[in-house]
Parts: sequence; structure tokens; C-alpha cells
Amino acid sequence: MGENTINVSDSNFESMVLKSDVPALVDFWASWCAPCKAIAPIVDEMAAAYSGKVRVAKMNVDDNPSTPGRYGVRGIPTLILFKDGKVVDQLVGAVPKDQVRELIEKAL
Repeated sequence: MGENTINVSDSNFESMVLKSDVPALVDFWASWCAPCKAIAPIVDEMAAAYSGKVRVAKMNVDDNPSTPGRYGVRGIPTLILFKDGKVVDQLVGAVPKDQVRELIEKAL
């Protein structure tokens, strides 16, 4: 995990993501998920590139079942972009870097 990426859990999701003063990108993942491992470097790179403009968080779906369920996360990896406490957009699967960048740019 990159230095600009934070871990979030069911217990701190509201304060760290929904109440964030900047848009928040959440990567829902699991340790056994190969596509999650494939997209992780892209997520870390985006966290560094948009540091200060976007909060990038990761949530392990095995350790935190409540939040993914609330947002209808069925497949992983799922990237959901939140702004002002609401879902703006989402991507499912190991998508190319350009798609992740476009998702973030829409919120800025």
C-alpha cells in the first residue's frame, strides 16, 4: 500500500470517506483476489498523483462486510468515488489506469 493511501473499516468509513472534505476513492479488495493485486499499483499511483485533491482509501471486504454490502459491491476489485458523502461513480474489475484517472477527474 502506498504512503498516500489509507485503510478504512466499517467503523471509520463515515468519518474518513463520507465526511471527507475532498472527493474520496475507495478500493474494495480482498487478499485472495488476483485482479485486486493487479490494480493495487494503479490505485497507489493515483493516490500519489492526486495527493491533497483526492483521498484514496482501501477497504478489505473480508474484514469489513457491512460497508460493501451497503453500496452493492458484488465483485472485486470495485472502485467507488464519493463526493460530499454520495456515490459519484464506480468501476468494477481490474481496469486500465486511464479509466481510473477519468473517474477521478470527473469529481474534481
